[in-house]
Amino acid sequence: MLKQHLQFKLSQKLSPQQIQLMKLIQLPTQAFEQRVKQELEENPALDSGKDSGDNDFENDFDNSNDEYNDNETIGNDDINVDEYLSDDEIPDYRMQANNYSSDDEEKSMPYAAGMSFTQHLINQLNTYRLDDEERDIAEFLVGSVDESGYIRRSLSDIMDDLAFTQNVYTSEEKINSVLKIVHQLDPAGVGARNLQECLSIQLHRKDRTPDTELAIDIIDNAFEQFTKKHYNKLLQKFDVTELQLKDAIHEIEHLNPKPGGSYAGNNRIVEHVVPDFAIRIVDGELELTLNGRNAPELHVSRGYNDMLKGYKESKEKSKSQKDAVLFIKQKLDAAKWFIEAIKQRQQTLFVTMSAIMHYQEEYFLTGDERTLKPMILKDIADEINMDVSTVSRVANSKYVDTPYGTKLIKDFFSEAMKNDQGEDVSTREIKKILETVIEEENKKKPLTDENLASILKEKGYPIARRTVAKYREQLDIPVARLRKKI
Repeated sequence: MLKQHLQFKLSQKLSPQQIQLMKLIQLPTQAFEQRVKQELEENPALDSGKDSGDNDFENDFDNSNDEYNDNETIGNDDINVDEYLSDDEIPDYRMQANNYSSDDEEKSMPYAAGMSFTQHLINQLNTYRLDDEERDIAEFLVGSVDESGYIRRSLSDIMDDLAFTQNVYTSEEKINSVLKIVHQLDPAGVGARNLQECLSIQLHRKDRTPDTELAIDIIDNAFEQFTKKHYNKLLQKFDVTELQLKDAIHEIEHLNPKPGGSYAGNNRIVEHVVPDFAIRIVDGELELTLNGRNAPELHVSRGYNDMLKGYKESKEKSKSQKDAVLFIKQKLDAAKWFIEAIKQRQQTLFVTMSAIMHYQEEYFLTGDERTLKPMILKDIADEINMDVSTVSRVANSKYVDTPYGTKLIKDFFSEAMKNDQGEDVSTREIKKILETVIEEENKKKPLTDENLASILKEKGYPIARRTVAKYREQLDIPVARLRKKI
């Protein structure tokens, strides 16, 4: 027996326009500029204000001068173009933040394009006299160097790959002799197979002094004791004074453990961070500005305006003309939406950052990270009556220029933890205090996690040893034994 029943299901789906708006909000300033450029290239109905002869723009959208209506439909028999035309020759829109002066200088940040690391090494190989086999092996070895500057493969694997992929049949001894040539390339340490070899190569390239001689001896013959900071064993093994050992370790600490790290990598482009906001202290008050590059000048193109006027004034309207106007309407609708989306993006960014600034007012006035209040995304979302995902999009990808440096906005968010007074304090505050305690510790006898937990408890932050360990790891601070200095 068949049964029929009604089932109601409440669901929420985002329109394509809403999805596009969310993507726009997520974009930082530099990527946003590229997105605007792309839209200008793809939509001929949209034009940049810089190229129009009309500079009389408003500071915001003029909704009373709206030339078109989303609810109008267009048909072949009746196309109303009046809604797209205004008395102005060129209807225009100014996307400008109210707190951004037109006198401000527009600056474009440079791009740092790095040469391919591999190409950099091959260029150096060209200065060596190598026969055909040696050159093939050398170029293969250079091609096996990773971004950190290491060759992390065994000679036997390289020998097999040379035979199968390059048709070069050779021996491990030959590869090893060519590898020594690669080790002569810059930066020093490149082509090493492990950290020990990397440091040894760099030390052997330095001028010989008693300090470097001892440093070489330590790395080549007592690497494990060095990495574990067993200084007493090193003193006994090499029969040196504490001062001599300290100077040798000083030499090692100034070596580069990742010789390839200073290069941009294989044709990658390194982009400089462009702050999306700026916070300044003016007469004791915080002042927030949105980077003016988020406020492009956009308007309907003169050509499309003229085409609509021509269609309106023509007595006979052919089907091809009507089709053309239908195309124009679609492009104008897209232009209108894009301009409106930029306005919403601008408002969302400013409102969100303003709420964060006022929530963390004490920090922005003092720069003391210990004054950061516990703050989660929901706190700001509730404050500005927006969705948590919207706040997340702003916080995760945007930077703010403060009197204390350029900061990633998401770094101002942290969970709460109670102190011995029962008050909520930021975990960021506890981490800062933990960092300060470790900086001020006696490096000859570094504090264990248990010691650190006791000190924090004395300061009014009763947290467990395992929590101290977690925070220490998040701060990228090694355990006590590895912080030990002679």
